[in-house]
Amino acid sequence: MALENVWIRTPGDGLVRADQVIGISNHRTPSLSGKPGRWLLTVALPVPTGSGSADGWGLTNLHRTLVQTDQEVAGAPDRLARLLAQLAVVDTAGIITAVPCGPDRSDVRFEFSRFDADIPAAAEPQAQAEVPEVVGV
Repeated sequence: MALENVWIRTPGDGLVRADQVIGISNHRTPSLSGKPGRWLLTVALPVPTGSGSADGWGLTNLHRTLVQTDQEVAGAPDRLARLLAQLAVVDTAGIITAVPCGPDRSDVRFEFSRFDADIPAAAEPQAQAEVPEVVGV
């Protein structure tokens, strides 16, 4: 199985398809205007994005933030990679959400909501009626 039916929720960008993730990182943003930097848990996608300055143009993969914390959550990338590996070998569909937790929100847990657990039987798609084949048109 693959991950094309598993999605990862981002706080600002919606959903990212899990089979598109090519990297998981945990890094600190720089301090700006006297405010401390934040730790970001991000996923990288195989889409180039660029930024430039007077010194030149730089290209990197597109990163999407999953969660921000005040302290580093060192094991979060490993736990997300382990969850993706576990989901890749089973036939499932759903959404992964990174949730800050702990007394000071300095840890992250991953919740997986299966689609089929949320869909009532009455909402399942109905079989389409047979369409007769037209011959000689």
